[in-house]
Amino acid sequence: MTKKQRVLIFGSNGQDGYYLNQLLSHSDIEVINVSRTNAAICGSVSDYNFVQKAIRENLPDYIFHFAARSSTKHEFLLENHETISTGTINILETVKLFCPASRVFISGSAMQFKNNDHPIDETTEFEASSPYSLARIHSVYAARYYSKAFGLKIYVGYFFNHDSPLRTEQHVSQKIVRAVQRIASGSTEKLILGNIEVQKEFNYAGDVVDAVWKLVNQDATSEAVIGSGKAYAIKDWLALCFSLKNLQWQKYVALQNNYVPEYRILVSNPGVIKGIGWEPKTDFYQLANMMMNE
Repeated sequence: MTKKQRVLIFGSNGQDGYYLNQLLSHSDIEVINVSRTNAAICGSVSDYNFVQKAIRENLPDYIFHFAARSSTKHEFLLENHETISTGTINILETVKLFCPASRVFISGSAMQFKNNDHPIDETTEFEASSPYSLARIHSVYAARYYSKAFGLKIYVGYFFNHDSPLRTEQHVSQKIVRAVQRIASGSTEKLILGNIEVQKEFNYAGDVVDAVWKLVNQDATSEAVIGSGKAYAIKDWLALCFSLKNLQWQKYVALQNNYVPEYRILVSNPGVIKGIGWEPKTDFYQLANMMMNE
């Protein structure tokens, strides 16, 4: 009888963990969720003894490290260092010692690259522009070290912006969605936004984890940017969401004066991930409809 494959997800309570669970729910794979709260195994990925126990007791075929606070603010420097950087090393050291055949996925980010307004790919230079990007860069170098020194099978996927109904309002896409829903229901609030000319990708988290699963199930490519390669202005998202409620956004939005965005455009060149057979299934308009109707 064939042994049932086992997946361990650190950071399972976030949107990526949720959609990976959804993707694998129709397959003959055992998924074990790990998070600080409300999971099959509760604890912090920054605790080496906890990580070692979780991996040794389950000996998974796949390990996914999704745990992180999705913020570039300096106030989260230590939390992101512990979760992303230390968490990565805790996982990789345990895998080296106890299950070196496991395939490990480490989340990367579009924000860890030097951004010159051109499409970003795997050859783009890193730049530590925030505590968040610093932690991400460190985790990638740890992955490369363990891969080269010990032959571990480690994959890094650099996520460009991806959304879903599970996003919190700290993300501008969901902030707009929730405000439009409230306004359409009678709220008299003003939606306060920064620079709405900024362009970024609007990918669906369910599509992104499909790319992750394809990446970890092949051997030719170890690192890939994961995005659609299509950028839209925040103003486009704003106008679309309001139009879905038959409203004109200009009546309900106030723009912050002197707001300085982190970038003007952030877009991927997804040639590598598409080369292994991935294509996003959900476009900009479908994503807006999905989130507005949640």
